[in-house]
Amino acid sequence: MAITKETQIGKIEVIGKYKSVQVRTDTVVIEDGEELSRKYHRHVLHSDADITSENAEVQAVCNAVWTQDVKDAWTTFKANQGS
Repeated sequence: MAITKETQIGKIEVIGKYKSVQVRTDTVVIEDGEELSRKYHRHVLHSDADITSENAEVQAVCNAVWTQDVKDAWTTFKANQGS
């Protein structure tokens, strides 16, 4: 009877004008090859986020969609929110 717990990237979605990246991380408990439970955690990344601790697949998506134009638009949007 071997019980293991693993973390998987369940879903990566790119959302909206500013290309926010939503990441769903699944925590899966497995016993003898059979899934016993699965829990989900979601977090959202914006183009000004430090992604160095993110999964390589998440980093690749972020780097692909966060062009300089997207980064500039996000920075402008945030600056205008303080006005």
